[in-house]
Amino acid sequence: MAQQDYYELLGVEKGANDEDLKKAYRKKAVQYHPDKNPGNKEAEEMFKKVSEAYEVLKDPQKRAAYDRYGHAAFQQGGGAGPRGPGGAGGGGFHDPFDIFRDVFGGAGGGGGGGGGIFEEMFGGGGGRGGDRDGADLRYDLEITLEEAAKGVEKEISFRKAMTCERCDGSGAEPGSKKVQCPTCTGHGQVRRSGGIITFTQTCPTCGGSGQRVEKPCTACRGEGRTAKTTKLNVRVPAGVESGSRLRSSGNGEAGLAGGQPGDLYIVINIRDHELFERQGGDLFCEIPIKFTLASLGGSIEVPTLFGKASLKIPVGTQSGTTFRLKGKGMPSLRGGSSGDQLIRVHVEVPQSLTPEQRKILEDFARVSGDADEPTSKSFFEKAKKFF
Repeated sequence: MAQQDYYELLGVEKGANDEDLKKAYRKKAVQYHPDKNPGNKEAEEMFKKVSEAYEVLKDPQKRAAYDRYGHAAFQQGGGAGPRGPGGAGGGGFHDPFDIFRDVFGGAGGGGGGGGGIFEEMFGGGGGRGGDRDGADLRYDLEITLEEAAKGVEKEISFRKAMTCERCDGSGAEPGSKKVQCPTCTGHGQVRRSGGIITFTQTCPTCGGSGQRVEKPCTACRGEGRTAKTTKLNVRVPAGVESGSRLRSSGNGEAGLAGGQPGDLYIVINIRDHELFERQGGDLFCEIPIKFTLASLGGSIEVPTLFGKASLKIPVGTQSGTTFRLKGKGMPSLRGGSSGDQLIRVHVEVPQSLTPEQRKILEDFARVSGDADEPTSKSFFEKAKKFF
């Protein structure tokens, strides 16, 4: 049976760069990973194939040989170039799970830092001894602009995998014991062969511990964890922006068999405000004023996120003029100076007049000459060439 083209397996063009190859493999590996397709032999076989394809195409020398000779470059005694994807002289492929860990930034060991896509999708990293770190979790928290400006403490509630109280995380029913895993005979790993490809992977039965419980815990069915709703108080600092991410160490999902817990990431989303618009550290708003105030000048009280402030309106203020209130914007998340509040005034023109108001305005227009020159002289000078 003819082998499928490596580029077709990954879904990329022949000239794809390293980053495109990695993205394509990452997508396929997630799709066919055994942890997401338990018991699915076709998915497992596809996972091997895409891992084989990526192992070849990510290496410049192997890729060059493949582009020139195809699959024959890696067959014993066939074609020039390396005789095996593991290097010159054959030797087979590396463990596809090692490739997967390389692409996803590592899956093993470590403390509570962990994180990343691998942990979120497949329950965290782990060593070959069966311990497995818990997955990182994400919680989207919506707050108001006022809360973002002043800081706030919120209580959040979410479900996560927690250490089983009945078995204390062992997965074994109280009083039962652990026995040797029949699948790997206590080694924690199994070797599989597919033609010229031989690879080693963590035992799917015992998770790499080499043992299995004699009688699974009735509460967690042997997993060592149960899903529960938990509450947590979160302190949101002043100055956060939409998209800001707060990390709560150790508040992700519980690990397995002694693995470290994951972290909880709280992603902030700030609701739109009815009056203010945020522009970085500054706040912007529009305020309507009477045309008499714009003409005669004066002072008005304007709202800020921190109370009222006095704003001086100079004589003859034009519609669209922007004023700045120093330090009345958003505080700096990193402890620097606060932003400013920018206020653009819009001069309102009365839409209806009493007879007395109309007469007064007509007298004003006549005295000021507005009746003869309804537009400003500067505009007329610029526009007169069109007449």
